[in-house]
Amino acid sequence: MPSWVIDRYGSNEVLRFTRDMTFPIIHFPNEVIIRVHAASLNPIDLSMRSGYGATALNMKRDPLKLKTDETEFPLTLGRDVSGVIMECGLAVSYFKPGDEVWAAIPPWKQGTLSEFVVASGNEVSFKPKCLSHTEAAALPYVGLTAWSAVNQVGGLNQSNCRGKRVLILGASGGVGTFAVQLMKAWDAHVTAVCSHDANTLVKRLGADDVIDYKSGNLEEQLKTLPLFDFILDNVGGSTEKWALDLLKKWSGATYVTLVTPFLINMDKLGVADGMLQTGVTVGSKTLKHLLKGVHYRWAFFMPSGPSLDEIAELVDSGKVYELVTKYIVGASS
Repeated sequence: MPSWVIDRYGSNEVLRFTRDMTFPIIHFPNEVIIRVHAASLNPIDLSMRSGYGATALNMKRDPLKLKTDETEFPLTLGRDVSGVIMECGLAVSYFKPGDEVWAAIPPWKQGTLSEFVVASGNEVSFKPKCLSHTEAAALPYVGLTAWSAVNQVGGLNQSNCRGKRVLILGASGGVGTFAVQLMKAWDAHVTAVCSHDANTLVKRLGADDVIDYKSGNLEEQLKTLPLFDFILDNVGGSTEKWALDLLKKWSGATYVTLVTPFLINMDKLGVADGMLQTGVTVGSKTLKHLLKGVHYRWAFFMPSGPSLDEIAELVDSGKVYELVTKYIVGASS
């Protein structure tokens, strides 16, 4: 079948189009085969092309090292998919051939830049009715990444978010724009940090306060505002050194960052030492900030069909809309 693949890690020259990629088959009874109508690219695809996370992802692909070829190549990139169910495993009862679905495929699996892709049934959801396949393919990965950070790690939901003060650092990217809309759909007060170029966009998404990080010292600008109940950090770097001081102390306030050294540690140090270093890092930071009265957390993309069900409801109700327009150029059919 036609696919875009890589046979080694590197820059764009490693990409290769082939019409001879092996057709995917169902290995487990909970899997489905999706005919890809549209797929899109995310920054994770560019990073994976260069070898980012290869150590951890290869361990996930073959934890017992049973495969004799010992290689992940040829590797198909692409995480987002919108398409139609072609075949279902024996244990799949929620979907049937012909259903229009969307999904975000985990990075340890073969990706979506292909004619067909295999996914677990619990990673798949019915596509929002109001979106075309091309529009729908722009949403799952960034939507689930934001959902993981805010809901599964941060503990926020529709019933406990009203009136909470939320700060989103890096609010104009894919995850940030979705997070702004999600927080507003749940009636939070949102302060968004982005560049001046994105000011109009982020305000249109519903942000109550928009701060231009280029207009002066960002830390000092944010210190003039009331303290926050929740911070989502899409930027990382030096922001972590001062951002937690903006949280309300001893109130359950939480800082969640999506910029973590987990995969880098494993690439540099190997599986055992990388996991040890990661555990020490997150453990020490969590304890340090807990003693100061705030919660420190790491978040990652988590594939989830049930979460996509809830995102689809938000899209069909019109509460999430702008991300589709912004990322439509990244989708391909």
